[in-house]
Amino acid sequence: MPVLFLDFDGVLHPEFCHESRHFECVHHLASACGQRGDLDIVVSSTWRHTMGLSTLKARFPEALARRIIAVTPAYTALQDLPHKVMPFEREAECLGWMRVNRPGHATWIAVDDRPWLYRPFCSELFLVNGKTGLDAAAVTRLLERLERL
Repeated sequence: MPVLFLDFDGVLHPEFCHESRHFECVHHLASACGQRGDLDIVVSSTWRHTMGLSTLKARFPEALARRIIAVTPAYTALQDLPHKVMPFEREAECLGWMRVNRPGHATWIAVDDRPWLYRPFCSELFLVNGKTGLDAAAVTRLLERLERL
């Protein structure tokens, strides 16, 4: 089953926006994920450091919340990952989760607005413009990527 690692700030709402705008792009994510019934979501956002999984899931529409199955491990808790990945914190966290929970060759995609948290040319990264978040144009591209998972 494919996994989508989800950042919040810069993806579900513009980076550095007022909290009244938080999660304003969630309907775009719901639209994209609705096309893939077999997709699990794992929260990779830093919000996971201050909120529990049930609190995070409460921010989402029910259909999307049911797909959220976990959060990535903290970078400081990671062990036995390749050294080439370790400088790229978010990718290392995603790979750490995959190694424990989906060993083998399961497919994944990370939806994020910060490319420096991933190795250059990371094929699993779906980059979102942090100034706009996941807008309609990005959703069209995301749907195309999800179809290839």
